[in-house]
Amino acid sequence: MALQRFLDTEEGKNLLAGYRRAANILRAEEKKDGAGAFDGLSDPRLLRDPAEKLLSEKIRSVSADTQQHLFIADRDAGRREFAGQTPFEDAMESLASLRPPVDAFFEHVTVNAEDPQLRFNRLRLLNELRSAMHRVADFSKIAG
Repeated sequence: MALQRFLDTEEGKNLLAGYRRAANILRAEEKKDGAGAFDGLSDPRLLRDPAEKLLSEKIRSVSADTQQHLFIADRDAGRREFAGQTPFEDAMESLASLRPPVDAFFEHVTVNAEDPQLRFNRLRLLNELRSAMHRVADFSKIAG
């Protein structure tokens, strides 16, 4: 229910669109480079564009925040209802804050750069985005 409510918001719709764009790019590039080719963390020294630096910082921040919310949700599973917003909804709200940096990244950064190191690093960054979102929900299973 919380996931659907989130996806019904403008932030949710736009973040899902950004997720799908990242996932599609990764899927196409993994066909060339092999499954798991972009696992691991991006190298901050290879982040050139301000939009990719911002996205990297935001992914790390949101990952830590959602991990905390999901820990609380797991710890308190089966207890009485939360007063107000649940930790899962808090995690979804945190994910929503990724929307502006994801939009900026796709607006300003060429993922498949001519420089192979930049290309690889940018694909790793997109994989970090995909992984961060999958920790909260499997967005690949959402129809539409």
